[in-house]
Amino acid sequence: MELALPQLNFISIMPETLLSVVAMALLLVNVLVKSEEKAYLGYLSLAGLMGALYTVPWGEKIGGFGGMVLQDNFSSFFTSIFILCAAMTILISDGYFKKEGCNHGELYPLILFATVGMMFMAKATDLMTVFLGLEVLSVALYILAGFNRDSVKSNEAGLKYFLLGAFSTGFLLYGMALIYGATGTTKIAKIAALAAQNGAVANNTMFLVGMLLMATGFSFKIAAAPFHMWTPDVYEGAPTPITAFMSAGPKAAGFAAFLRVFLIALPTLTVQWSDLLWILAVLTMTIGNIIALSQDNIKRMLAYSSIAHAGYALVGFTAHNAAGVSGVLFYLLSYTFMNIGAFAIIVMIGKKGEPNNNVQDYAGFGTKRPVLAMCFSIFLFSLAGIPPTAGFIGKFYLFAGAVQQGYIWLAIIGVLNSAASVYYYLRVMVYMYMKKPDEEFNWITLSPAIMLCIFIAVVGVLIPGVIPNSVLTLAANSLPLP
Repeated sequence: MELALPQLNFISIMPETLLSVVAMALLLVNVLVKSEEKAYLGYLSLAGLMGALYTVPWGEKIGGFGGMVLQDNFSSFFTSIFILCAAMTILISDGYFKKEGCNHGELYPLILFATVGMMFMAKATDLMTVFLGLEVLSVALYILAGFNRDSVKSNEAGLKYFLLGAFSTGFLLYGMALIYGATGTTKIAKIAALAAQNGAVANNTMFLVGMLLMATGFSFKIAAAPFHMWTPDVYEGAPTPITAFMSAGPKAAGFAAFLRVFLIALPTLTVQWSDLLWILAVLTMTIGNIIALSQDNIKRMLAYSSIAHAGYALVGFTAHNAAGVSGVLFYLLSYTFMNIGAFAIIVMIGKKGEPNNNVQDYAGFGTKRPVLAMCFSIFLFSLAGIPPTAGFIGKFYLFAGAVQQGYIWLAIIGVLNSAASVYYYLRVMVYMYMKKPDEEFNWITLSPAIMLCIFIAVVGVLIPGVIPNSVLTLAANSLPLP
C-alpha cells in the first residue's frame, strides 16, 4: 500500500514561516545581548514583520498542506492587520518595559509567535488548523499578560487569562469534536457540502450542539457578553502595551476564524446562528457600554469599551451579507489603529507601576501637552464613532449591512449604544481640557518609536475616515469564500 503524502506548498505559509524563523533566531540572539540593549531585538522584530508583510500575496488563492490552509484575500487582509498590530505594539513596548524594569528579551519573540498563531487562524480551512493557531496564540498571550513578574496585578492577569482561556478552549474543542462526529470531517468546505447534501446531517442534534459550543468558544475569544468576564481584570493587570496588543490582534483573529467557520462551514444553520448572534450583539454592546460608563480606571474603561466594539462587529456578522461582512473587516482594521493609538498615549502618561491610570489623572493634559492631547482626542472620537474618522465609517457600514438584511431593530440598538458611549469618551476629554492640571506631565518622554506609532495610528484613523473607498473596496474583495 502506498502512503499518499499531502502536498505541503510552503508558499501558502510564507509569512508565518518567516516570522517563526525570526522569532526563534531572536531567542538565540537574546542570550548574547546585554540586558540594556534589548531594544535591538525590537528593531529586528520590526524588520521581520515588514519582511512578512512584503510576502503577503493579494489577488490569488494558494492552498497547502492537504487543504489545511488557504492563502486568499481574506487571510491576507487579516494578516496585514496582525502585522500592523504587532509592529505598533513593539514600537510602544521598549520604553515602557525599561521603565517598569522588566525589559526581558523574550518579549519580542512572544509577540511574533502570537502573531503567527493569529495568521494561522485567519487562513485555516480545517478545524484542526483553527485550533492549532488558537493554541499558539493563547500560550504566548498567557505569558505576555503576566510578563511583569514583579507586579501582583500582572501575575493575576496571566493566571486568570490562562484559567478562563483554557476553559473556553474546551468549549471550542468539544464543539469541533461534535461537528466531526456528525459529519466525519474537519475540513470547513466539506462540512458545508455534507450538510447541504444530507438532511440527516443538517438536522442532527449533535451538529447543532457543536455549532453552539463553537460559538461559545469563539465568543470567549472575542470577549462577547456574557463570556466577557476575564476581559476587565486581564486588560487592567497586563502591561499596557500587551493590553493594547490583546485588545486588537487576538480579537481580530477570533473574528477571522469565527467568520470563516460559520459563513463557509455552517450555511445550513444560518437561521439558528444569526438569531444567536443577534442576541450576543445586543448583550455585548449594551453590557460593555453600561459598565464602561461608571469606570474611573482608564484601562478598565477601554476594556469594557472593547467589549462594546466586539458587539458592533457582531452586528455586521449577524447581517452576514456583503456590506455587513466587509464592514466587519473595515472596522477591525480601523479599531486596530484607534485603540493601539489610544493605548500609546496611556503608555506615555503612565508612571512606573501605573499609579495614575484614573481618568482624573488626565486633568489639564490638554493644556500641558496639547499635541498629544489632540492625538488622544482623535482616537477617542474614532472610538465613539464621530466623523470624519474611520470609526464612524466602520459603524455606518456595519449598521447599514444590518438594515439591508432586515435587522432594523438591531441597527437601532447599535446606534443608541454608540450614542451612549460618547459620554465616557468625552469625559476623558473634559478632564484633559476643562480641568485644572494637578501635574506638569514633565516625566513624559517623546521617543521616536512611540511617536512613529502615534503618527501611524492618526493616519490610519483619519485617512480611511475621509477617503474610505480604497479600504472599503479592499475589504469587499476580501470576503471569506470556500
